[in-house]
Order: sequence, then structure tokens, then C-alpha cells
Amino acid sequence: MPMSQEIVAELQVLRLFDASTSQTGLKVHSDAAPELIAATQRLHEKQLITLPDGGYLTPLGYECSVHLQNLLQILTSKPLL
Repeated sequence: MPMSQEIVAELQVLRLFDASTSQTGLKVHSDAAPELIAATQRLHEKQLITLPDGGYLTPLGYECSVHLQNLLQILTSKPLL
């Protein structure tokens, strides 16, 4: 299944959160790229973050963020040969 640009933007926003703690939030300002503003709003609608302009990760959002960080670490690590 190909990933849409909307999903890629949502992953970019999730990646901005600190996966080591659920106590760090973020704010997406009105002068941010329009695709990131829209992605942040969609993440809020999906109940992954607490506010339409950022806020904190919900428990489900935190779990997604941790999985995303793990996936990125796997994909960017050098293979063991």
C-alpha cells in the first residue's frame, strides 16, 4: 500500500515528539508549512495528540511515536554483516 503525502506529513509531525517521555509537548505555529498544520489537525482528529495545534501525545499517540522511532532506528541503522 503506497503512503500518501498526508500520511507522510503525519509521520513527520509524530517524529517531532520526544518518544522518551509523554511529558513533552509541542506547538505548531500558524506560520508553519500548511501540510504540517493540516497533519497536526488530522492527528488530533485521530486522537493521537491532545490539541489541534499540537499539545501532548495521547497514550495511543505515545505508543505510535515510540513505534515510529523504533522503525526509523531500524531503517537507518547499518546492517550487521
